[in-house]
Amino acid sequence: MSEIQHNARLEADTIRKVTWRLIPFLMLCYLLAFIDRGNIGMASLQMNDDLGLTKKMFGFAGSLFFISYFLFEVPSNLALQKFGARKWVARIMVTWGLVSASMAAVQGPTSLYIMRFLLGAAEAGFFPGVVLYLTYWFPAAYRGRIVAIFMVAVPMASFVGSPLSALLLQADGLLGLRGWHWLFILEGIPTVLMGFACLYFLTDRPEQAKWLSAEQRNWLSARLEKERSEKKTAAHIPLAKLLRSKEVLGMALVCSTASAAGTVLGVWQPQLLKSFGLSIMETGLINSIPYVIAAVLMVWWGRHSDRKAERRWHTAIPLALISGGMLSSLFITSLAPTVVLLSCVLIGAYSFKGPFWALSSSWLPASGAAAGLAAINACANLIGGGLMVNVYGWIREETGSYSLALLPIAILALASIVTLLILSNGAHQATRNASAKAAA
Repeated sequence: MSEIQHNARLEADTIRKVTWRLIPFLMLCYLLAFIDRGNIGMASLQMNDDLGLTKKMFGFAGSLFFISYFLFEVPSNLALQKFGARKWVARIMVTWGLVSASMAAVQGPTSLYIMRFLLGAAEAGFFPGVVLYLTYWFPAAYRGRIVAIFMVAVPMASFVGSPLSALLLQADGLLGLRGWHWLFILEGIPTVLMGFACLYFLTDRPEQAKWLSAEQRNWLSARLEKERSEKKTAAHIPLAKLLRSKEVLGMALVCSTASAAGTVLGVWQPQLLKSFGLSIMETGLINSIPYVIAAVLMVWWGRHSDRKAERRWHTAIPLALISGGMLSSLFITSLAPTVVLLSCVLIGAYSFKGPFWALSSSWLPASGAAAGLAAINACANLIGGGLMVNVYGWIREETGSYSLALLPIAILALASIVTLLILSNGAHQATRNASAKAAA
């Protein structure tokens, strides 16, 4: 075997071993994260009546998670860098698992508000922390597909969590507890156990990985160190200046549409479906259908964008699908077409992610890319989760119409498409001008 063939095989074997060691485990952790943050939607089918929650109260409770998540995301990520991913991811999971299980103890609106705020604070930093952790293990050429695979856990969480939550609600009355009590307890405990498993299963750096051969450790460490040394030192950009840039503000608006669509449906969709006269178990099963479709098409759309080397329209089309699905709900009053429209919205929300983050990365200057992407993600979660979940609850209570409550997201999607096209035209013109200057 030639040296070139040996190196190629060494690379393939190393990446394969790292992938199988880390990605399934981290996907399971992320799946639990979305089950624990989203199970309030299924719990509401019993909990709202028990606690005397109005639509507005429930919407406010749902939004508090994203407000505290926004506030604590950056400090949590800095702590991960200081203490190491193994210890800090374990801390995050144990904390949010305990808080999630403790949701069973809420007695009314105020205690629910407090627990949802604490849940967001506990989970803050998990997603950006894992993305940062993956850069310690995967060379740049592999990160796009690895992150895409990791994020499939998001729609799969609802696909698995909805029927599971519906099943747990059937335990109503067992040992004197309500079904929603069992839901929070039994879905929070596995997260705590997985948190402790992180201490055993995760390794901070390749140099410490005893599960790699010495040759594999040396190759991976050298490859990553070479990439780090070749990367130019990023200049500091003040946060205020970064947040004023049209790229960050515009793309935060664009991203907030997908965030709003996914979050609002995650919190409110079970109640919407149950309004058609379904049982709790039927609601859980039907609620899972749009998510498994979205998970499959999410991967296909991202690969299609890579093959075509095209990001602009692969980002805009999912936004149009979100808007079209939301607007069409104004004319639909039966269950089957509603499920189809919800599927379209969620396909758009999740298919959007891969092309969008690739496009955003290409527009931001190298010196501000990391902070810019973090700002886009944080602001999008605040608008999409913190604001729009509240807006839906307010309109739903005032009008009694779920289709009218979805209308602001449709309008947001249209505004996002216009913003995206304007920004992309500007970026295209800047690229042409730079090419012309280089040629001259």
